[in-house]
Amino acid sequence: MRPHELDEFEGQADIVGEGSALRRAIAEDRVGSMIFFGPPGTGKTTLARIVAHTTRAWFEELSAVQVGIGDVRRVIAEGQERLGASGQKTILFLDEIHRFNKAQQDALLPAVESGLITLIGATTENPYFEVNSALLSRCQLYELQPLSREELSRIVRRGEAAVGADLADEVRTAIVASGGGDARNTLNILDAAVAASGGNVTVEHVRDAARKRPLLYDKSGDHHYDVTSAFIKSMRGSDADAAIYYLAVMIAGGEDPKFIARRMIVFASEDVGNADPQALQVAVAAARAVEFVGLPEARINLSQAAAYLARARKSNASYTAISKALADVGELGALRPPKPIRDASYPGARKLGHGVGYKYPHDYPDGSVEQQYLPDELAGTRYYDEDDPPQP
Repeated sequence: MRPHELDEFEGQADIVGEGSALRRAIAEDRVGSMIFFGPPGTGKTTLARIVAHTTRAWFEELSAVQVGIGDVRRVIAEGQERLGASGQKTILFLDEIHRFNKAQQDALLPAVESGLITLIGATTENPYFEVNSALLSRCQLYELQPLSREELSRIVRRGEAAVGADLADEVRTAIVASGGGDARNTLNILDAAVAASGGNVTVEHVRDAARKRPLLYDKSGDHHYDVTSAFIKSMRGSDADAAIYYLAVMIAGGEDPKFIARRMIVFASEDVGNADPQALQVAVAAARAVEFVGLPEARINLSQAAAYLARARKSNASYTAISKALADVGELGALRPPKPIRDASYPGARKLGHGVGYKYPHDYPDGSVEQQYLPDELAGTRYYDEDDPPQP
């Protein structure tokens, strides 16, 4: 089922659509070093093998999971010999390139830099996190996206022809919905459903073949940061539905519920603040519930807190205030407080002027008294500017 030509390739129109730079480069056999990254089953390896079928260069395919630095040096040495003997260039396709450590990636660098080797890397991880910056700077990056339902539907129809099946529309729709944007997973579900059915495939056969839906979430990888960011930004944008969805993704992906609770505690002060002081208490209570109850029941506590934080009034005044104050401390150091508010509790303090002239607020109506509290160098500076004061 793997396409051998671009005309058979589904998806990624932005990258290999008609008139795209990469499509022209492949057709004209002048590809440069590049890295494909994206979720499984989106066409990274397929694109590399399409290059292999169209290029006149020597094509070498390695998996970073199975090879080491010795294999890399062998490919480079053979490539140099081949170039000298026949003028033939070498393309190295390195699958799972993120599995190579720094030393292994560094071994590739001189050959890629000189043009001796054209590198095509494939990875499910964000290359900015996993690939050396020096190697990265010499490669064109292409991010592949999950396939749409229309694209998966066309792949399923091709799969039906390959296995001799004729599916009803609702069965095909169920297979596409279970595929999760992954062509490989979608075809595996089709294959398993057909095998289990004996010929008459039903939606129940599809459900049985796709008992565990694909979940793109790695709590130590790139998608972890994307989902966490989306969770925070959804609450910041007051979208409770989106916040709860991303909460569900994290929980289903095995995220530590304490991590989620900690993020909500920070959010309660950073993005809600004194516009709704109750928000911090709700977030802390959710964190305590996680400690006492644990999953799976604590998912309800986390959902309640996420919904509250999303719908609460928002203010980042506390966050901006401490950020500005820390910036001034970093630039100016710990400036001395005005003498009237310095410690005057020890003998001799008054002789130094400490506490002299201090106005005790309780001695004034409503505790209102004008006096300088900030150091002289920062007198009049505003750090905390609360647009939405606490509601009674």
